Amino acid sequence: MKKMAKLSRFKEKENNTNEDFEYLETLNEYFQTSIGTNIEKIQNFAKYVPRQDLTNFLAKYEIFKKILEIPGSIVECGISFGGGLMTFAQFSAILEPINYERKIIGFDTFSGLTNLSEYEKNSPSEHAHEGGFAVDSFEDLKKCVKIYDKNRFLNHVKKVEIIKGDAVKTIPKYLKENPATIISLLYLDMLAYEPTKVALEKFLPHMAKGSILVFNILNDNNHWPGTTKALLDTIGVKNIKLQKFNFSPYSQYAILE
Repeated sequence: MKKMAKLSRFKEKENNTNEDFEYLETLNEYFQTSIGTNIEKIQNFAKYVPRQDLTNFLAKYEIFKKILEIPGSIVECGISFGGGLMTFAQFSAILEPINYERKIIGFDTFSGLTNLSEYEKNSPSEHAHEGGFAVDSFEDLKKCVKIYDKNRFLNHVKKVEIIKGDAVKTIPKYLKENPATIISLLYLDMLAYEPTKVALEKFLPHMAKGSILVFNILNDNNHWPGTTKALLDTIGVKNIKLQKFNFSPYSQYAILE
């Protein structure tokens, strides 16, 4: 049970069945005992990736394709282990290898949730507390980026930037230090009301028509209503056309007009 609890630390227990957790446990054991080196396992990743995570990967790919002709950087708020951030970085390296102006910028506390509002404090989620969802991946991601840089064009030009700290403070600070920032894709996955609201208020003026705004979780009144409330209190749902993919329950997005 200890292994299962660790494997499921980001899953809401009431939204998943025992079979879901048993599947992850079985998959974890299979990955550890499966034939091949770690590199060979990565090269054959479809053997090991849960369907849900592969779905999220495909959704990010579809979103990325929509901004190929839109200038500006990609900003992801709430990067956790960094899989999403590096997915966008890899897409850029593959689909637009000479676009040195496109930066991939990630914001995270790396110490879990902060600035909890009434929406998070009243959530029944076991993660709804200061430090919830904490993943201290900052140093690990810096190593990851160095390795990534060895395998792309124009690798002398910085591509990925990781900003550590409370987004309520780091976002305004970043824009003050980088006032010429233009954003083509803003991916929000912070769950909490206050940092999401700040991200919308500060980043949207830097996004041109055709840019894309993405919410990883929206309309979740049961656990994380703060993200939706931040949208309602800033842009308002009547002012954007929200869309989603039929194959994914997440990644609700809007093309700014």
